[in-house]
Formats: sequence, structure tokens, C-alpha cells
Amino acid sequence: MSRLASILVFISGLAFFSCQQKPPAPNPPTPVNLATVKTQPVLYYDDYPATTQALSQVDLHAQVTGYVTTILFTEGTHVHKGQKLYEIDERLYKASYDQAAANVKVAEGNQEQAQQDADRYQYLIQHNAVAKQTLDHAVIALQNAKNQTAAAEQALSTAATNLTYSVISAPFDGTIGFSQVKLGNLVTASTTLLNTVSTDNPMAVDFLINEAQLNHYEELQRDKQHKLDSLFTIVLPDHSVYSHLGKISVIDRAVDPQTGTVRVRLEFSNPKLDLRAGMSCVVRVHNLEQTPQVLIPSKAIVEQMGEYFVYLAKKDTALKAIQVKVETGQTIGSNTLIKSGLKDGDKIVVDGVQALHDGSPITTANRQGPAQPGRGR
Repeated sequence: MSRLASILVFISGLAFFSCQQKPPAPNPPTPVNLATVKTQPVLYYDDYPATTQALSQVDLHAQVTGYVTTILFTEGTHVHKGQKLYEIDERLYKASYDQAAANVKVAEGNQEQAQQDADRYQYLIQHNAVAKQTLDHAVIALQNAKNQTAAAEQALSTAATNLTYSVISAPFDGTIGFSQVKLGNLVTASTTLLNTVSTDNPMAVDFLINEAQLNHYEELQRDKQHKLDSLFTIVLPDHSVYSHLGKISVIDRAVDPQTGTVRVRLEFSNPKLDLRAGMSCVVRVHNLEQTPQVLIPSKAIVEQMGEYFVYLAKKDTALKAIQVKVETGQTIGSNTLIKSGLKDGDKIVVDGVQALHDGSPITTANRQGPAQPGRGR
């Protein structure tokens, strides 16, 4: 057999075996679970990290210099306005007060004497019994005596104030902290910090909102007639919900240009003093949206490069998974709000999404049905 004939036989053999190969079998449908999209009223809370704050807080400083002689409170307890807290050695200030009081009496005596002299010379001048110059000097002496009395009275007032400052009292009802001085410590006027008192009922709770939400919160502040009892609540560090409800007290005057946020202050009643200044908590703001919304299981959502997708079940000649882009909203437990991309009646894949791509054949056989989405928390 010639070489050409051998080549032809080899090629014919290859063609024969190629005709015997079968086409690859199609991929079997992926088993999935489906759920039907249905809009529904959704009740949920927007959560914000927050911190409790005292509505008023005052650092107590000594206004006179001296040694601490008495401490009249228990640290960390509630105190009342006007309650005595500290006493500073008053002996020097009491002596200054007594001296100033005595000086007032001396000045008043000198003034009385000068008044009598002026009255006497005034009578004598009418009968030409004394020189006019003598009367003029008596009038000037009387005025000087009055000025000395006024100066002595002012010195007495200053001494009385200093004596009062030797006792430090609570400026308002509130909670007092740890004492920064002990018995016998020397305190200096306007320098030494004694303690801090902060109001405790009601208590403020501060949190930050995005500037895009500012109009909504301003409307809530203006609307005093809303009937939703649980509009503002807080979750405490032990994860319990605080028993009292809050209201908007202040919205900050300006947006922080660095973060684009605005501080909002809520006010909560605190009769049992459960809230302390500086506590971390979570503000829960009740959603007021009345329009039915789409809520689907979060496991049905696939993230790809910062965008979110859901697989719709579409039937042509066979059931297929078609990928659609969605805009997500609040996460509520195991479910997520969908703002756009889905509508009533859509059938979505909720189990088996990990094995899918756009256009994958799917089947609902041999899978247990999924739980229905909840109504939020």
C-alpha cells in the first residue's frame, strides 16, 4: 500500500470514531426553594449607637482658700438643691465679717455725729452766729461720713459673701460623684476642683443621624400629635429595653462638615436613676412608614462587587433562574427590606442560590419548602 493510501485510511478511521462520540449531556437542574414576593406592612426600628448625657453638669470649685473641715454627703448619691456638701475652715472669714460689721457701726456713729454738726451750723448760720465757711466744712464732713458708711457696708457685704462661700452647696438636684479632696486638704480659691454634680432626671441621650435624614427628624420634632407610643426607645448595655419612652429635645444647630452628620438629643424620664451619664446604648426609632413594603429572606440576596441581586424563577421551555438587581433597605432579623427591583407575585429563589448563575436551570423537586419572611421586630 502506498503512503498516500495509508494516510487516507487513517483519516477515514478518525472520521468513523468521531461519528461514534455522543454530545455532552446537559447540566441537570439545580434543586431550589422558591418564595412568592408579597408586599406587606412592616414594623421595624432604625437603630443608632448613642450615649447618655446629663442635661446639666457643674464642676464644684472652692471660691475661698482654706482647709476642708467637713464633708456632708455620700459619694455617688442623689443630692438636692441647696444641700450642704463641703465646709471650709471659716474662722478667718468669720473674723473678717465681725470686723467689717464693727466698722459699719463706727462709720454709722461718725455719720450721725457729722449730721448733728451740720444741722447745728445750719441753724446758727440763719442767725449769723457762725461763719459760712464753718457750715461748708460741716457739710463736706457729713458727705465724707456717708461715703465711709457706704464703704464699710460694702466691706461687710464682701465679708458676708466670703463667709457664705466657706460652705459649698448643691446648685441643683442631681447625682454627685467622687470627692476630689479629703478632710484636711487645703483648697485654693477658683483653682481646686472639689467634685462634679450632674442632673439625673430627666436624662439626655445623644445620637448622630445622616444629614439626609434631617428633614424627617425636624418633622418629628414639630409634630407633637403623633400617636405611636414607642417612637423613641433605647436598648441598655445589658440588652434590655428601657421602660420609659423618649422625645426629641434638641437637634443640633449645624451639620458636621467632616462626617455629614447631625447630633440629635432625646430626653428620657429617669425616676429610678437607672440611667447614668456616659452610658452606651442603642436608640431605636420606630419606622412610621405605612405603605406596604417588600420583605424577603436575607439568604435570597447575593452580593457582587458592592451590588445586590436576587434570582427570579422564570419558565420558558424550562424553569430557569434569572438574576435581577435590587436595592436593599433595613435588615430586620433574618429578613431584608427591598426598596426596588421586585414586585408582588415575583417568585424568587431562597435556597440553593450559591450554585446558580444567570440562566441556570432549576427545579423545586426534592427540597423542603422555606419559611415565610417575618414581619420585623
